[in-house]
Amino acid sequence: MADNNFQGGMDPELAALLGTAGGGADLPPEFGSDTLDSNYGGQDNKEAHGVDLTSVGFPEVKKRLEAKPNSYFNDPNYYKTALSGEGDISKRVHGTLQKYLTAKDPKDRSVYRQQFIAPFWEFLSGIARKAPGNLLQQKKFLLRFGILHPTLLNAEVRNFFARVVVENELNQPVYYLDEWLKAVGTSAIRPSTTDEVKIARSNNQAKMNQVLEKAMGKLDGSRGLLRAKSQERAGLESYLRDKFQLIFEHTPVDEFEEASMPYTESQKRAFADIQELIKSLFRVDRELEISVRDFYQSESEVIGLRQKIEDEGASVVVDMGAIDTEFETIRQMAKMSVGRQGNHFPILTGEYFHLPPGEVGIRENVISLLARIESIDAEAFCRVHRNQLNRIVPYVILLPAYGDSGICWEPFDRFNRATSRSRIVIPMYPKNLYLAVLSAVADLRWQVCKEKASYYWMEEGLTGYYYQWFQSQKLKGDIKEFFIQDYITWMTKEAEGIQKLDKEVRGTFWRYMPFTKEVKERLRNRNLVYQELYQRDVNRSMSDGY
Repeated sequence: MADNNFQGGMDPELAALLGTAGGGADLPPEFGSDTLDSNYGGQDNKEAHGVDLTSVGFPEVKKRLEAKPNSYFNDPNYYKTALSGEGDISKRVHGTLQKYLTAKDPKDRSVYRQQFIAPFWEFLSGIARKAPGNLLQQKKFLLRFGILHPTLLNAEVRNFFARVVVENELNQPVYYLDEWLKAVGTSAIRPSTTDEVKIARSNNQAKMNQVLEKAMGKLDGSRGLLRAKSQERAGLESYLRDKFQLIFEHTPVDEFEEASMPYTESQKRAFADIQELIKSLFRVDRELEISVRDFYQSESEVIGLRQKIEDEGASVVVDMGAIDTEFETIRQMAKMSVGRQGNHFPILTGEYFHLPPGEVGIRENVISLLARIESIDAEAFCRVHRNQLNRIVPYVILLPAYGDSGICWEPFDRFNRATSRSRIVIPMYPKNLYLAVLSAVADLRWQVCKEKASYYWMEEGLTGYYYQWFQSQKLKGDIKEFFIQDYITWMTKEAEGIQKLDKEVRGTFWRYMPFTKEVKERLRNRNLVYQELYQRDVNRSMSDGY
């Protein structure tokens, strides 16, 4: 039967916004005649905000840098322009930076370096508030790359950043900081800390976007259920067709071809099977009818909200409260990414930046690494909802920070557990970009599995088996940190056939975080350990419990 979450009248909050009294929606005359595209959500299909459940992989990165560099980083007035118009705080930033750069004594330099951090973040928060508008390029690059004074970098590094692709040409949900703040401020994406953000009363669009998120979650659930019921009916029909085909097959009587033999035992059994199949088809069809009705009702709600948002699009109100809170959240993300003992200096300087172009966390490099991870970990960006495996690429926020670890900030939206995007954070200037991205995906893996298992996370699935192993080994410390390090080993060593993990952990990962088919085929020929794990897969696939 259809889930109760997708039955009944319209949500009261939704009904109030749409100006209706609620109630069910009539079925359109033709299924699919007015339906939404699979990539709904108020955005064009090619926009990064929407989720396309038909996507099967990342696009190939053909262009990493522009052929012609921009001229901003050679502008002698870049620093002055970046500081201008921000009030007295810009004077404090300038004064402290000058003291830091001119200090001769290492102790004084260390003191000024520390004193620079707090006023700079305050200064940057003022620029963040302007992100949704027409931000000057110098201020945009300051938010995006942490470049406050280009002369603090050598000519080669300046030329590299001048050639970084500015626009999101690959249409993936990977955001630089200025882009992310703009999306949050204009309510295209909800803030990361929903509970703490108070939406301005005048910003009706932001309120409708929140309700739209709930409605989209309901639609996603009904869509998945409808797909499952349709597939179930198609399977029964195919089986029924085979049974009828069996009945129509007759063998001629020996020496008298004008007559045929009686029904065989298997054909007689097919009659009984056909009766049961017809009963099952009637049952599934009733459930399908309910699913169709729920789908159209959910779809109607989303269409109504989208239309209302489009009608009021010309009067979009920038939510400064959301930007302020999101910026503070971003600062916490940066602290976590860098860690206690890391380098918290908030601007890019030649003193700390020593990375080759391929190790810098620009959008194109990160997308390439995400594709590399997915080519090894088959379900790295997949979530199961109502027995349907959905590939959902997370939001990726690129922070101009010297951290070495990526983090998962949110495993999914609490209003839409079906198809909402997770949120991961990647520092742009780590010692090893691949390990930074791997740590973020590991954190994502752990949090999604833990949230899905809920109260049973210590007993079931990936987190349950890993927790039980952790306890049996009497290990101390943060279990998630152990898992992240084991995941990195899994992806960098075990994927190459180098056995580094405990046997029990390897078995758990092999089943609950499976390698792609290509990797498994390669590993099973390496040695008996992987061959045995591969055979377990074969055995499980032949049983009902797999």
